Amino acid sequence: MAGRTGIATFKAAMLNMFEGGFISEHDYNIGCRIAETLCGGDVDAGSLVDEQWLLDLERHHFMQLLATDKTRARVEYMLKNGKPLRN
Repeated sequence: MAGRTGIATFKAAMLNMFEGGFISEHDYNIGCRIAETLCGGDVDAGSLVDEQWLLDLERHHFMQLLATDKTRARVEYMLKNGKPLRN
């Protein structure tokens, strides 16, 4: 896994996109959670993790996002309109 180093790389790129006005603050927050999941979480670069570790990370971040009003608004909008809400 890319671990903390990979997460930092993703976050730096997303911060540039946010500062440039290409993504919203919520897009940035979602992207950070995706980066943490894809990179294996708080592990050293090169660490090996099993599938369950990644599934648990994904579930953890998904549930945290579902607790936010903006994520619920995005889900509801997508279900009603068939296109994404940018909030």
